[in-house]
Amino acid sequence: MFDIGELMYERAKALFPINRSLTGDGVRETLNYIKRVLPELTIHQVPSDTQAFDWTVPKEWSIEQAYIICPDGEKLCDFEKCNLHLMGYSTPIDTVMPLAELQKHLYSIPSLPKAIPYVTSYYKENWGFCLTHEQRESLKEGDYHVVIKSALFDGVLNYGEVIIPGRTEKEVLLSTYVCHPSMANNELSGPIVSTALAEAIKSMDNREYTYRILFLPETIGSIVYINKAQFP
Repeated sequence: MFDIGELMYERAKALFPINRSLTGDGVRETLNYIKRVLPELTIHQVPSDTQAFDWTVPKEWSIEQAYIICPDGEKLCDFEKCNLHLMGYSTPIDTVMPLAELQKHLYSIPSLPKAIPYVTSYYKENWGFCLTHEQRESLKEGDYHVVIKSALFDGVLNYGEVIIPGRTEKEVLLSTYVCHPSMANNELSGPIVSTALAEAIKSMDNREYTYRILFLPETIGSIVYINKAQFP
């Protein structure tokens, strides 16, 4: 039998490898996982290009595979091995280029030479790869084959909402993001803890307050929610 810490850890392990972004299958898979724990979760969807104040819901993004083939044939920055290797929302490309040109699309952190950074380009079409600075410094001159099989299309943005009623309509609001992949201390601690809190709140007798718990993708998810939600 799991204690709460072990149970949260198992949930984190299940969600960690999912490729989440602002939109797409990764967010839906994550929300559906949480819904199996919290059947009360309502999963909403908002179409691409929906206006929310002065923001616009971006196109939906999907990714099949991405990698770089080095001059010696080695495969570098393989998305299938680590989804952090690919800049979020990268546009498709399949071409060969010299190292100098490729460097314009590479991201690393010199002060953290063994870390893979997380980089996105949600609102400007671009492509790129993230790698450790040690890997970047080891690259040799020559031609590199760059492949990104992705798509940007009119789809939807998804978010989740749980409302646990209390004796009054006075609310406690809890909000967490569900949009970043494979970063436990950034985008998994929030959803995992929020889910556990929701379970604990549900078990409370004679709740005084109503609790609203949100699972949102990034800033745009919060803005869309505020713009579209109906509050009592």
